[in-house]
Amino acid sequence: MSIRSRDFDRLISKFGFQTRDSGDLLAWFEYEGRVVLRTKRSRTPGSRDLPFQHTIRHQMKLNEDELGEAIRCTLGREDYIALLRRKGVL
Repeated sequence: MSIRSRDFDRLISKFGFQTRDSGDLLAWFEYEGRVVLRTKRSRTPGSRDLPFQHTIRHQMKLNEDELGEAIRCTLGREDYIALLRRKGVL
């Protein structure tokens, strides 16, 4: 599954990541007042696949199938939190 810039932006928005622009787009996921995950993406046009997709997916703690569900919008914020709990991240 490939990740495009607009897919990444939609995912971090849906999951409630905080963001900051510093040349690249930095994103981090906070839960109960602490930062749990961090990731970033380079500034590329919305129609292009992102570089380092495997790294982004790994940093978000998603496997290929979970990433596909998230991009197809069948995985929401509460589902993501439950998934992180199952994986021992939270």
